[in-house]
Amino acid sequence: MAEEEHLVIMDDTAIRRALTRIAHEIVEKNKGIDDCVIVGIRTRGVYIANRVAERIGEIEGKPVPVRELDITQYRDDRQDESVATAKMESAAALGEIDGIPFRTKDKRIILFDDVLYTGRTIRAAMDALMDCGRPRSIQLAVLVDRGHRELPIRPDFVGKNVPTSKQEQIQVSLQEIDLKDQVTIIHHRG
Repeated sequence: MAEEEHLVIMDDTAIRRALTRIAHEIVEKNKGIDDCVIVGIRTRGVYIANRVAERIGEIEGKPVPVRELDITQYRDDRQDESVATAKMESAAALGEIDGIPFRTKDKRIILFDDVLYTGRTIRAAMDALMDCGRPRSIQLAVLVDRGHRELPIRPDFVGKNVPTSKQEQIQVSLQEIDLKDQVTIIHHRG
């Protein structure tokens, strides 16, 4: 039977500091937050996006819009004959607020995910965003970049770079769903 070794590489303080740094970097890179929209990839990317948006609001003194993105129908590892319909429904996951649909046209999108690995999740998210209009730009923010890219995708904002082997796993736990904030690397042995 295989054994696992768990090593905490970020605790709640390290996560808080990383997200505060990312918030400042976003404001600096975009020279404010005008025309910016923060989009979190479901599930943990949404919570990270909300936390950073809160910090940006404190820095800038005004809120930045946050949207949730479900990329399930855009994944390249999912085959379905009704893909076109499902994609439109997924794009609608960016939703409406007060009956007004979200459009990415001319917006600076800051896309959030918890862990960047192969890049396939991010590619799927970009496809979903493009179905909502042509944004001015898409910037990528991740809590952890673990390497092993299969696609030419690079984050603009990174909480922590963690070189890993393909046999290792990164587990992000967040207070909102896991009742604790920490990032763990799991070494599989045996």
